[in-house]
Amino acid sequence: MAKAVAALSLLLLVLYLSSGGDSAMANEQKTWCVAKPSSDQATLLANINYACTHVDCQILQKGCPCFSPDSLINHASVAMNLYYQCKGRNQWNCDFRNSGLIVVTDPSYSDCIYA
Repeated sequence: MAKAVAALSLLLLVLYLSSGGDSAMANEQKTWCVAKPSSDQATLLANINYACTHVDCQILQKGCPCFSPDSLINHASVAMNLYYQCKGRNQWNCDFRNSGLIVVTDPSYSDCIYA
């Protein structure tokens, strides 16, 4: 019985790898989370506060790479993306009460690198 289970497990592993099951992750498109431009100031501030209680937002501090431009939309986008990336890049990790937007174009700029 144990030999049959081992043989079946090996067969399933071979079938999985030969079907490209492992390559799906390699071909997955990179995504980022940013604040919707239509978001109001109170929502952006709430998103910063929420995200930064769950992830390290030090990169937004004065003198750090993502401080400038010093605007709520910029800071919210960076904080929301940090949260989105750290929590698994799931669609729901960028919802922020419908104020988040998943993008496929890297929003990094200057020395501010979106992970």
